[in-house]
Amino acid sequence: MSDLTLETVDRSGAIAETFDRLTGGTRAEFLGKAVIGGGALAAALETPALAQPRNTAKDIAILRFDLGLEYLQAAMYSEAERLGEVSPKTLEWSRVVGANERGHVRAIKALLGPDAIKSPSFNFRGVTEDDKVFTETAVAFEDLTAALLKTQAVQVDSREILAALATLHSVEARHAAWIRHIAGVVPAADAFDEPTSKGKVVRLVDSTNFVTSAPRTKGRRRPRYTG
Repeated sequence: MSDLTLETVDRSGAIAETFDRLTGGTRAEFLGKAVIGGGALAAALETPALAQPRNTAKDIAILRFDLGLEYLQAAMYSEAERLGEVSPKTLEWSRVVGANERGHVRAIKALLGPDAIKSPSFNFRGVTEDDKVFTETAVAFEDLTAALLKTQAVQVDSREILAALATLHSVEARHAAWIRHIAGVVPAADAFDEPTSKGKVVRLVDSTNFVTSAPRTKGRRRPRYTG
């Protein structure tokens, strides 16, 4: 699927025209460069137009919050991969999702540039070693991230940041639906999905006690970024 261009699926031009309005680019340029595949998100966000926007203070605050949440998710999947305590089936999908989340971290850091925050340390308290709990936690975080990005889409000042959040949102929504199906939960129970607030995200993350001030243990080998 990596060689499938947008032009082959957007024959009416509707998707490209929407992109034009968001980014100010031309339809020809977008169709010429766009590729649908595993590396599309990182490639798009690392182009000069999107990697170095003139971010407002509000957009910086939003992206920093998102980066912290992506750090948490990427670290959780990375630890599950490193430990290998969950079932082979769970490990298989977590590697795919983990690669995406690590890609999200790279992309948001590129958008923020020198304004990017460093990752805190995490203690997942055995969650990454328990198949059922790990899967349920993954569902909760993927659902939450998708809902948060929807809230933020109407709050950002920059069209470039809006375009970036839209690409992140669609992937997080797919993660949520996929893992829900694996967990035996209906992927889309309702016709409409509600956004969520930053406060709700903070409360959920705080309730897990995953974020810790303790330094990371040195010498851990993190899985290679493959997204």
